[in-house]
Amino acid sequence: MKVLEFARSSVTFRIDLDRMAPQTLTHKAPYSLNNARVLLESRLQITERATGRVHTIVQGASCKTERVGAPNDLWLEPNADFVPIFSATRFMNIKTFARVGTQAHFYPPGSGSQSDRQTGLTDDVFDRVHLDLVEREGEPLETPMQIVHAVLANEPLVAVNRIENDRYTAEIEYPVKTMNGNERDWVYQTDTGPFLYPDLTVEPAELLTRLELAFGAFNAPDWAEFIVRTRTPVGDGIEVFHFSQAIRLDGIRNTLYRVPVAGLPEHRRVDLTTPR
Repeated sequence: MKVLEFARSSVTFRIDLDRMAPQTLTHKAPYSLNNARVLLESRLQITERATGRVHTIVQGASCKTERVGAPNDLWLEPNADFVPIFSATRFMNIKTFARVGTQAHFYPPGSGSQSDRQTGLTDDVFDRVHLDLVEREGEPLETPMQIVHAVLANEPLVAVNRIENDRYTAEIEYPVKTMNGNERDWVYQTDTGPFLYPDLTVEPAELLTRLELAFGAFNAPDWAEFIVRTRTPVGDGIEVFHFSQAIRLDGIRNTLYRVPVAGLPEHRRVDLTTPR
């Protein structure tokens, strides 16, 4: 199976205010042009079992809301964690403020308020978006001994959780950034994220908008536990977004892949916007 070399795979979205009015900004940009390259944190592929149609969705790494190129005061207030997510034609920007209900206002003033989830058609909002995908043939690690040896040898690892129901098959692919290994008892355990966690009960048109962010842990091939980002009360009527909803899934398939680093990888560029 080909897996991503996540350290070299990215999404780049281009905003050109000379060509398109701002639709995601909550401040006056110092410059009219910016290309934001964001490394990928996960790739989600959901297959409709009845038709074979595949929905591919990628998640960019979390960053902070900012003024790009400003001489000072780079961080926006109120500040938010920002996670960009793209499918073939749509996008979703997830913003996490200090507390649920905080709003930022679109620029220019009077353009309305920005929710913590902004979704839309990629072509309508961005001048250009493309993926740079560096793929390698992953070597599946089939035993706990193989996995622990790879951990102790500092091998790059990618995990794939395969989840199925009557309607969909979903594969969540992500780099293993935190990993436990025990060479005395041959025990391993992932503890890594965040990555895209799907809701496989919804219609295909809702697969993107109903995604959540999650961390995952597993130490066996056929079950895993996830802790999902959700609204979480912290007292006095205040809620925050926190990874607090624990979910165990049995009967899934977990595979760890060693990613070889020698030789030239396969590099694909995928345009998500219509050439202008």
